[in-house]
Amino acid sequence: MHIQDILAPSQPSLSFEFFPPRHPAAWEDLYQAIRELEPLQPSFVSVTYGAGGGTRELTHDLVVRITKTTSIPPVPHLTCVGHSEQEVLEILARYAAAGVSNILALRGDPPKDRPNYDWSESGFRYASDLVRFIKKFNDSGVHPDPRGFGIAVAGFPEGHPATPNRVDEMDFLKAKVDEGADYICTQLFFDNHDFFDFRDRCSLAGIHVPIIAGVMPVSSIQGMKRMAELAAGARYPAKLLRALDRAKSNPESVERVGIHYAAEQCAGLLDGGVDGIHFYTLNKSHATREIYHSLGMAASV
Repeated sequence: MHIQDILAPSQPSLSFEFFPPRHPAAWEDLYQAIRELEPLQPSFVSVTYGAGGGTRELTHDLVVRITKTTSIPPVPHLTCVGHSEQEVLEILARYAAAGVSNILALRGDPPKDRPNYDWSESGFRYASDLVRFIKKFNDSGVHPDPRGFGIAVAGFPEGHPATPNRVDEMDFLKAKVDEGADYICTQLFFDNHDFFDFRDRCSLAGIHVPIIAGVMPVSSIQGMKRMAELAAGARYPAKLLRALDRAKSNPESVERVGIHYAAEQCAGLLDGGVDGIHFYTLNKSHATREIYHSLGMAASV
């Protein structure tokens, strides 16, 4: 299903993110999580793409399996790093042939073993270049949907780590939207004020596509520290830190605090008229199902 149809209804979309495991033993755990989450009827699920395209085939295989075995529309991530135009063209053609309708276009991160990565090695320097290329592919008529792929891009309510100047940041985001992005999915954040301020700044910048908020419940103290490293230095409000500090001696209590905080965060976003909420699941179902129950959206699941 094309993202324009998914986001057309008046109620907010609710969606999940998965990543393709690198180890065979973790695949069954992922499929079990998908089976447990499918009854929640998510609007779509996204599938990540490793740094430098490191999980290219795993991402493709997971997306195709979701397409064939579930009723959930998948949205595969696609990054610029390390890919020529021909390689991206082949990836898009494979997804079109498999009936995939949407793509999340990202600049992406270079491989960790290449800190001095030369961007001239890629066919695309910026995510806006990739969006433009996908739109060109759409115009070719290869995709079975005459609209071609629906296109998502990333937004950063707390600021993009590579763009300290937040005025420039909005210009870069608008460039992606102007090239043809259908919606924005944000990086995770923990303070709703950051999201609503980001949404207002998008409006002031002339960005008028749906903005979906990324939410990830804290599940452990170690996981929180790792999130801060991976998610551009995610900011943790003092309210959340105090609650986690009270619970830190009990891992189960830490998880309950994280779920409770995320549920309150989601309720505030829904009350604030958010276009959608995207749950970063870490390939687990428990926290997301608990949040659904807390919000009264999964009484029978």
